[in-house]
Amino acid sequence: MKILCIGEALIDMICTDTGSSLSKGEHFLKKPGGAPTNVAAAIAALGGDVLLSAKVGSDPFGQQLIEVMKDFGVSTIWMMQDKDHFTTFAFVSLMKDGERDFVFNRGADGQLNENDIQGIDLDECSIIHFGSATAFLPGPLQHAYKSLLQKALEKNIFISFDPNYRHLLFKNNTETFIQQSWNFMQQCHFFKVSDEEAMLITESSSVFDAAKILSEKTNATFAITLGKEGTLLMHQKNKSMVESITVLPIDTTGAGDAFVGAVLYQLRNYSLQKIQALSTDDWKNIIYNGNKAGARTCEYMGAMEAFKYLNNQIFA
Repeated sequence: MKILCIGEALIDMICTDTGSSLSKGEHFLKKPGGAPTNVAAAIAALGGDVLLSAKVGSDPFGQQLIEVMKDFGVSTIWMMQDKDHFTTFAFVSLMKDGERDFVFNRGADGQLNENDIQGIDLDECSIIHFGSATAFLPGPLQHAYKSLLQKALEKNIFISFDPNYRHLLFKNNTETFIQQSWNFMQQCHFFKVSDEEAMLITESSSVFDAAKILSEKTNATFAITLGKEGTLLMHQKNKSMVESITVLPIDTTGAGDAFVGAVLYQLRNYSLQKIQALSTDDWKNIIYNGNKAGARTCEYMGAMEAFKYLNNQIFA
């Protein structure tokens, strides 16, 4: 069965001038990105059958994103090109004080609309993954996102969610991000959050308090990633800790997306009923394999480059 990922496909422009602001930076590294785009690439790298629904511009950058996905083996039939909007760009630089200088030039990604996804055959999909921070910004993508969620619920398709909070996108309006995240977490079957996201969404001061609130307010199986400390798994209200994999990290970009991709890859051929019947031990093994994929990704520079080294043999 197929996995459908929906959300943004964009170009990250990373300033390579150490400590420079964007206004003073002169050298930039162009990288394909977008959280659901990364997840789709990771699934395909592992050998899964995956589709990406996203919108890019009718420009060289949009064409690059489509070609990169094709190279990974992702079906791009639902990657639309918009002649009226440029491909979305995220410019980022790490300054001397450790803060990020960030400019988000939103273009085509936010224009994915309900009509664009109308023809997707959901009967071929066992899983739909919602993993786009930009989908919670105003615009057509937000409506398409919510529409697809309702269709997935009606068809009893397994729903995965990753909020992918970006402070620089929501720093003036975190409340709307939190409200929309709760809407998805309370209706999905699996979600992944970082420790920071868990505490933000639950307004808690500790990860364990956050896990308790998430467990009380949702029925989903969920994972809270804690970096080298491992992953907190909550399944059927039972809490477990799953150990991390020790690596010497070179770049952590995309590790969370690789984790999600590996989890969904392992679930791809199961019906919703079969997944709901999995035991806590089954889920601990799935999460451990997800940790392996995340760790492998940290050993290489750049998410897409790292995904080239992902394959299902890492689960052995």
